[in-house]
Amino acid sequence: MDWEPPACWYEPYWKAKDFKTFNEAKWSMYESAGGEPEGIADVQARYKKGHPYKDFNVAKNDEGMWWVAVKNPEMKDDPAAKTCTRDPFWVDNGENPGVPQAIDTETLAGLAHQRTVVPPTDISMAPNGKSTVNAPTWVWLDKGAFKPVSITASLPGTGLWATTTAKPVSLHLEPGTADAETLPASGECLINDDGSIGEPYARGKGELTPPCGVRYLRSSGDGTYGLEATLTWEIAWEGAGGTGGDLPNGTFATTTQVPVQEIQSVNR
Repeated sequence: MDWEPPACWYEPYWKAKDFKTFNEAKWSMYESAGGEPEGIADVQARYKKGHPYKDFNVAKNDEGMWWVAVKNPEMKDDPAAKTCTRDPFWVDNGENPGVPQAIDTETLAGLAHQRTVVPPTDISMAPNGKSTVNAPTWVWLDKGAFKPVSITASLPGTGLWATTTAKPVSLHLEPGTADAETLPASGECLINDDGSIGEPYARGKGELTPPCGVRYLRSSGDGTYGLEATLTWEIAWEGAGGTGGDLPNGTFATTTQVPVQEIQSVNR
């Protein structure tokens, strides 16, 4: 699915008594400063005088919460962060707010996805100095380096939560030159059952074809080839109320400069 995190949303924030204390303290401050801002009478009518709320809903203090607009801290300078303009509104516990941009488990999952940080794609290679024309360069990722990464986002006291889990699934190789072959031919090295990718080189494997690697067909001369390795992380989420689904995959690349020589010597 294609999903972009919202720049702002509405979430439960105030208990009724706290909302009353906050507003009455603010109004008192205005009076002490010598005047009330324009529109304060409308606000007092809305939340205190029964149009439509009476006494800030204090009589329902434990039955719901006041929901307010919140800006995404990662996108606070985005113009879209100013689009949540609805005044604070009351929602009874367990009820759907019925308001566009009201936070839900899918939104929480997206926010957790936005904060997911995975390890850098540091590949192992053999040979680790100069590669040789027509001899395979082995590429692998150790199983201990790349494990699933989980992030949970929640709203305390509301029962709303969502957990995203990023799982590495494949490594794609781009040799950095047309004069090369990827191994396998697709350049896509799938993850092994033990969580590793590819196979470490060891003495005695010099005549074997690696399950993940590159064979360069031409010397790089005095330069190098930029071997790009892109690790794909599959991301899914689950949340309160049995909700869940998929989020966009993450791809993270690293480039290693590989010098390739003509000499046909391979360590065995």
